[in-house]
Amino acid sequence: MASPTPELLLDFPNFVRLFKDGTIERLGGTEIVPPSTDPITGVQSKDAVIDQETGVNARLYIPKTTNPNHKKLPLLIYFHGGGFVIETAFSPVYHNHINSLANEAQVVVVSVNFRRAPEHFLPIAYDDSWVAIMWIAAHSKGGGPEVWLNNYVDFERVFFSGDSAGANIAHNMAIRVGVEKPHGFKLVGITLIHAYFTGKQPIGSECEDVVGKATFDKLWLFVCPTSSGSDDPWINPFMNPNFSKLGCDKVLVCVAEKDSLRNRGWYYKEELEKSGWGGVVEVMQDEEEGHLFHLYKPTCDKAVAMLKRLAAFMN
Repeated sequence: MASPTPELLLDFPNFVRLFKDGTIERLGGTEIVPPSTDPITGVQSKDAVIDQETGVNARLYIPKTTNPNHKKLPLLIYFHGGGFVIETAFSPVYHNHINSLANEAQVVVVSVNFRRAPEHFLPIAYDDSWVAIMWIAAHSKGGGPEVWLNNYVDFERVFFSGDSAGANIAHNMAIRVGVEKPHGFKLVGITLIHAYFTGKQPIGSECEDVVGKATFDKLWLFVCPTSSGSDDPWINPFMNPNFSKLGCDKVLVCVAEKDSLRNRGWYYKEELEKSGWGGVVEVMQDEEEGHLFHLYKPTCDKAVAMLKRLAAFMN
């Protein structure tokens, strides 16, 4: 006799299903690829363990032109998307995107593999990301455990970036840099690609897209069940009293016209300019495109243009 189908507790289409017996079924972002030397760009990658106890790790990338006799390169610390639930730093879409970005921008990249909900609810992903940043900073004097960081990185030119939930992490890590002012590196700028932010009060097209807004709010409480709700400063940056202390001098916000999160990107720019922060923030909007289009259509003209804009931002 066949076993009874377990009772479904929560269902987020294209993301994850959670069953009453504790079973978790991820509906995407489960494929991984190994590190490599990319045959097209020549970018090399390898994996490194950051914290043995928690298992937090990362994938490191260096462009083809690096060698110990060349000048050191900017460093990009990247946080992948996936709603804090799916995808990893080792997913094909991220591996391919960062190979292209490391080559185009001629930067060293550390793509952080933080722990995900629902096995590890927020704020664990934020904690893991900060541990990774501090591990990277420990290489600034040239004596860290990872030779690529010792040899190739200019720690006076560090950038954070991420998409969707990863952009949320990049923002929150930049706030922490501004508040705590850690030693060992200078955060020059951050790029937020289709950032996952929300808020209790709907803005722009969120007023019409009631279902989409409700889904983002519900997902937030799923990944952070101890949260106070959609105005939690982790997910609504304007509720953070330290918003104006963002620890960098420039920000690039990327939005897509058909992405329901685009309103939050534009609002981020407006609020940051009014906050007294004092840096420069720009928005790049891609017309007729949806959420994370650049990952799934990397060779289209707009994705190529975005790649070049991201590279220019770091140089």
